[in-house]
Amino acid sequence: MTAWVGVTHLTDPAQVPGPATERPGAHSRRSTARVTAAAGGAAAAVLGLAVPTAVVLLLWIASPYPDSGLTGALHVGAGLWLLAQGAELVRTDTLSGDPAPVALTPLLLSALPAWLLYRGTSSAVSSALSSAVARAGAGARPEVVREAAVLAGWALAGYVSVAVPAVSYAVGGAVRVALPTALYVPLFAAGAAGCGAWTGCGRPALAGWVRVPRVERRYVVEAVAALRAAGVAVGVLVGGGALVGGVSLAWHSGFSGRAYTQLSGPFAGQVAVLLIAMALVPNLAVWGASYALGAGFSVGAGSVVAPWGASGYGVLPQFPLLSALPRAGEGAGGWAGWVTLAVPFAAACLVGWRLGRLGWGVVRTVRVAGMAALFTGVAFATLAAWSGGALGVSRLASFGPVWWVAGAAAAVWVLGVAGSLALAGSLAPAVRLAPAVRVSLARSEREWWARLARFRLRRGRRVTVRSEGGVRTEGGLRAEPDDVPLHPLPPLTDPLPWPAGPALPPLPPFPPAPAEGPDAGGGAPAGG
Repeated sequence: MTAWVGVTHLTDPAQVPGPATERPGAHSRRSTARVTAAAGGAAAAVLGLAVPTAVVLLLWIASPYPDSGLTGALHVGAGLWLLAQGAELVRTDTLSGDPAPVALTPLLLSALPAWLLYRGTSSAVSSALSSAVARAGAGARPEVVREAAVLAGWALAGYVSVAVPAVSYAVGGAVRVALPTALYVPLFAAGAAGCGAWTGCGRPALAGWVRVPRVERRYVVEAVAALRAAGVAVGVLVGGGALVGGVSLAWHSGFSGRAYTQLSGPFAGQVAVLLIAMALVPNLAVWGASYALGAGFSVGAGSVVAPWGASGYGVLPQFPLLSALPRAGEGAGGWAGWVTLAVPFAAACLVGWRLGRLGWGVVRTVRVAGMAALFTGVAFATLAAWSGGALGVSRLASFGPVWWVAGAAAAVWVLGVAGSLALAGSLAPAVRLAPAVRVSLARSEREWWARLARFRLRRGRRVTVRSEGGVRTEGGLRAEPDDVPLHPLPPLTDPLPWPAGPALPPLPPFPPAPAEGPDAGGGAPAGG
């Protein structure tokens, strides 16, 4: 009965807010939830816009020689907020008078608006839905997912209601936004709001809100496994790229310090350069990962920086992060450049190990490895495209990795190394888990298995006896000790006892035994 009540609690339409249930006040509650979601999206946009604008205003106030007035500082703050979400800026105050594009997005700056909108949408969805349905996970009904999608749309509408005036304001000024690229802002916000809605409704699985035929569910399971493996691969690649970039900065610490002191004069300039360098640290990690993959990256049109050499670039701007680039003769086929290939090799080995542990068949393993390689390539190509861009015209028109080359390199590494390791793991009997049959044995049966093991050992056959008492035989049968402790059974009682007869009288005591000895009576008479 308790289980039925739990199932009813999760499947009763009265527990799911939506159009299927029209209780008193349900419409007002839905309206309140949607207004709250829209307000959360607008608040996320306002906070995300206020942070870079406040930093720019503080630096403008602290600067002894500001280049523009208050209006120019506000334009720069709004432009930085839009640049963080994929829009491109255009500088008109160049020495040549020609407009110069600024499309290099600081990835750390992009994390702030994405996190704010993600948290706002997640909080709005989780508070609007009931706690039981929000935690249902894979058992969430389609009505719950639809309601979460509606709330995400309202949060997106609130966010866009702030972004549209910001774009209108940033169109003018010395640093203005390129209007066609402003369409990336709602796409960026839609991704963050969608992730927040998915988290707010309990992270439901695909099979929980999309009708998937039973025959095709295995492909959904394979896709999920491939996505997780791709996430691991991208994480290892970016982490390894950050390590490569950090080691290179430490190796060229003298050049970095000299560039920092030459570029920033007063205190406000030093703080500005430091903040820009910190915002570009994730870009450095992605560039380092592309370098380790062998795809390399460019620091100007016609240049390339790769493990086998760096060429095509001359005098670069004095910037601390650019001082980490290899100088002439460094990395041109040397060991320092080729050692970085260990980063994608480690990522691919980890993916192959994860896929090999699944114990699937050869065809299924190859299919999952191919999907993992595809997902890894797409994800890293997106990161590479987002981390690069233009900083001007002519030689400054291309900075960062070539996105399709970097994505293809990541996919090839995963498909080659990880696919081979996963295939070898699926073919190895020691890793294959599918034929293993788990048998829980009682204590007497374990003793019988132990006697069988001793007999096989005397016959010279191989057997593995586990320390807990279980035995694994060569045929793939694995015995393990019971997880539930054994308790003695109560003594059996006779269901049909015999009727009790009359009590027997006590037996008389036995007479004492006669004494034995030469003087005892009854001996032989004396002869005469």
